[in-house]
Amino acid sequence: MQHLLDNPIWNALISGNNNLAQGNSQVKYYAENVAPFVGFEDYSTANFNILHDLVPDQRVLAVVSAEEITIPDNWKVLNNMKILQLVFDGPLPQVSLNQELVSLTDQHIPAMLALTQMTNPGPFSERTIDFGNYKGIVINNELATMAGYRTQPSPYIEISAVCTHPNHLGKGYAGALINYHIRQIIAASGVPYLHSRIDNANAIRLYQKLGFSIRKEMTFNIIQKN
Repeated sequence: MQHLLDNPIWNALISGNNNLAQGNSQVKYYAENVAPFVGFEDYSTANFNILHDLVPDQRVLAVVSAEEITIPDNWKVLNNMKILQLVFDGPLPQVSLNQELVSLTDQHIPAMLALTQMTNPGPFSERTIDFGNYKGIVINNELATMAGYRTQPSPYIEISAVCTHPNHLGKGYAGALINYHIRQIIAASGVPYLHSRIDNANAIRLYQKLGFSIRKEMTFNIIQKN
């Protein structure tokens, strides 16, 4: 039986993120201003053709799969890369946060967009905040670090958009914030997981230090409708 995390986007959109799902019974995706991800019941040519009929011209989408997949010719592949999927299996972390956590809301979106554009933690748009549970640390009116949830293939919950302003690196803010989310997810009977670019050695070391183990190398395709 296929593991839920081998097809994380589809399984999120039929469970924990079903409130954000667009599409139909074979293909589901998020609104463009929430996230670029699309999930397929299976990665067949027929389902890629269904997606082609559903979305507007030039729409850019991201496909996450456990294996390399064939992208039909009516889609342009803008990028193909490997990412690592990590799942938390460590002991429950201790509270290690001395700074106050701020619940990030719509008023913080400009600062969140500026921080993600500066640090490039992955796709982040105007309504990515709708995934929920975004928390941050604000220092002297500057958003120093933030992290929240993204895909939620129940019971798994992805911690995402982990980023720290260059002025506040090395202070342990990101690790403390991830630990906070780990505790919250486990308290809700969930399992924390996350993704990292395969070349982001510093982030991978931090995640492993915090109790995450590499589960699998995944394939990440950025595609555009021709």
